[in-house]
Amino acid sequence: MDLGKLFFFCGKMGAGKSTMAREVAARHRAVCISEDDWLAAHYPNQIHTFDDYLRFSSQIKPFIKAHVQQLLQSGTPVVMDFPGNTIRQRSWFVALCEEIGAEHQLIYLDHSDQSCLANIAKRRQEQPHRASFDTEAVFYHVSQFFEPPGENEQLKVLHIGFRE
Repeated sequence: MDLGKLFFFCGKMGAGKSTMAREVAARHRAVCISEDDWLAAHYPNQIHTFDDYLRFSSQIKPFIKAHVQQLLQSGTPVVMDFPGNTIRQRSWFVALCEEIGAEHQLIYLDHSDQSCLANIAKRRQEQPHRASFDTEAVFYHVSQFFEPPGENEQLKVLHIGFRE
């Protein structure tokens, strides 16, 4: 049986990774796994800071990895709505695939800071429960850790640029 393909994303906060994840999942008839959904289900009302997010995100990764590998091995394409915004995060996705011989595709959403901030402001209006985390201050804090994908990472990248 052919293995499924893993799709994952890179882009600053507010770049549209979750929106694109849903679109890619529909286009490829893939299972979409959202980190936000898993964190909300396992740690309801416990993520208030970026450090909280980092701690809880690392705790779910072993379970996610095994689950995703099983799906891929069954031939099911998987879209992971998890950030691949650092070299370390992306290497986790690549290792997940390499361990079982599955293909991957990184979709890099390259938006300007202004565009991302406008999307975040819109999201605060549409999803008031996220307003305390989706702020300009958090955007700039998180953005300092952002690392665009590099050629030395040997990724299969689809670069989607929306620079204003």
